[in-house]
Amino acid sequence: MGGSPEETLPQNPLASKKTEWKTELQIAVLLKQVPETEAFIRIANDGVSIITEDLQWVINPFDALAVEEALRIRDDHGGKVTIFSVGDKNNIKSLQTALAMGGDEGLLIIDETVRKSGSYDGLRIAKILAAAMKPIGFDLIIAGQRAIDDGNYLVGPAVAEYLGVPNISMAIKAEITKGHIRCLCTIEGGTVTLESPLPALFTTQRGINQPRSASLSGIFMARKKPLTIKSLKDIGLDEKKLAPSMTKIMKIYLTPKRSGIRVVEGASAQEKAARLVNALHQDSKVI
Repeated sequence: MGGSPEETLPQNPLASKKTEWKTELQIAVLLKQVPETEAFIRIANDGVSIITEDLQWVINPFDALAVEEALRIRDDHGGKVTIFSVGDKNNIKSLQTALAMGGDEGLLIIDETVRKSGSYDGLRIAKILAAAMKPIGFDLIIAGQRAIDDGNYLVGPAVAEYLGVPNISMAIKAEITKGHIRCLCTIEGGTVTLESPLPALFTTQRGINQPRSASLSGIFMARKKPLTIKSLKDIGLDEKKLAPSMTKIMKIYLTPKRSGIRVVEGASAQEKAARLVNALHQDSKVI
């Protein structure tokens, strides 16, 4: 991932059309709309989808971190933040929220096939996003590290793969200097610092920032900001030639209710231990 500033950067189709690196950055943010965190989820009769009526939809919390980080980088270096989302027109609400937070422009790619199927295949979404971004050109792409509704970690790294740019995951700090990005990332048991030339993609982890709320003035200003809606055909994709989803929802079910706890009584620690072992053996059959 690392590289010294003296390295010759390879020609990249995603790079903004500039003769040299400048401080102003063209930044893209990948955004998914998910049910509100505390919403009560009801399973539909088909057993493979949820009932969406009366659900409140919000920006995926990890993507909100990505929006906030993009705004901070833009405020420090100048440039423009464009928010991308794939879905149907219901996604406009979350895109407008991101614009109200301070984003400059929004782009929604309509994919009714995915919405109707109820299965958002990560590779398909990544391919659509990459196709929409490639002709525009960005210096930096930021995505949440996962979606909280289906736990999908794939979209961000897959977009980087389709565009042929470096990917840095789970960043809790990001710094831009002279055409490079340096991120402090969480790994099992600690952290690691990774560096990459731009253009690049990184995903955000909790701790990188605290997303701002949309102000009243921001909400009014968002209504005047460009929000473009495109079809798959508009971004050069043929629905018939897109590979079918590689994932399929087999069943959705609620977590089984846990029974109450059982307190093991005894006059001494030894007696309690003996009764616990007996309960695990006789009642629970785990030993």
